[in-house]
Amino acid sequence: MAFLSGNVQTVLGLVHPDQLGRTLTHEHLTMTFNCCYYPPPTHQSALSDGPIRMENLYWLKQNPYSNKENLLLNQEVEAVKEELIAFKAAGGGCIVENTTTGISRDVNTLKRLAEDTGVHIVAGAGFYVDATHTPETRAMSVEQLTQVLTDEVLRGADGTDIKCGIIGEIGCSWPLTDSEKKVLQATAEAQTQLGCPVNIHPGRNSDAPFQIVRVLEEAGADVSKTVMSHLDRTIFDEEKLLEFADLGSYLEYDLFGTELLNYQFNTSVDMPSDNDRIKMLRSLISHGYEDRIVISHDIHTKNRLVKYGGHGYSHILNNIVPKMLLRGISRESVDKILLENPKRWLTFK
Repeated sequence: MAFLSGNVQTVLGLVHPDQLGRTLTHEHLTMTFNCCYYPPPTHQSALSDGPIRMENLYWLKQNPYSNKENLLLNQEVEAVKEELIAFKAAGGGCIVENTTTGISRDVNTLKRLAEDTGVHIVAGAGFYVDATHTPETRAMSVEQLTQVLTDEVLRGADGTDIKCGIIGEIGCSWPLTDSEKKVLQATAEAQTQLGCPVNIHPGRNSDAPFQIVRVLEEAGADVSKTVMSHLDRTIFDEEKLLEFADLGSYLEYDLFGTELLNYQFNTSVDMPSDNDRIKMLRSLISHGYEDRIVISHDIHTKNRLVKYGGHGYSHILNNIVPKMLLRGISRESVDKILLENPKRWLTFK
């Protein structure tokens, strides 16, 4: 689309890519995640239903999906607003908000947050994982799904005139379901029509990103305009990671600040620490992939907000960047990861 070409589409309208500044490519500012509630053992059920308190933060950090209140980030608009003001003060410029249909996207709130804080916010079009698809979504053809995606970018999302600036995060499970495959095919078709950026949430298996790229390529997608999210919980073997990197997508390490003993959704995974993530970034840079790396926090639960003792949206700027520099990652590489790569990805072709 000619009017989109060369621009980034935020919830407040089109902006020139050079206006974005330091960008977090995968966050949530308002959403619900009760679709992924993880029941705790019976003897901890009181913690599951109770409020978030200082006394249970030790438990909540290790069991973030077992407390029902913790999954309702949409209740914390004022706290998020204060954090965005702090993010801007720390040198932040833009946040890509990846909440899609199925986890309570709220583009009206995103617009208000952008107006109130001065942070550029890019909203995501599309659908989350199969478990959140409605019967109507599952019944749609690829052509009908494509129409939904293009409408959310060209006309507005959720009955508003507030337009999405990316497709994603598109939710994928492992194994990939029929409905999710149709959404991926529709994503490829919509991207072909629009020249837009795409963000993918892969299933929790190291083969999932490879499978998704194959589906997208077969449907005509531009993998070079596509971000593969959550690699820090998905591909741990360095050789396999480099094999995936060769496929050409952006490589997103987006769980900075998340350090868990047991990852509730896949206990076979040892969640890396932030130091481990920085080591993986160094490895990717040393192998020549610094032009394909983007980073973020993927904040999606209350306990990760500063209000509840969490790291917040400024963690990367305040803590991770200094540690990256301390570990020999150049300022030029840091600027590519936070400025140049997101800007290039977000710009419509």
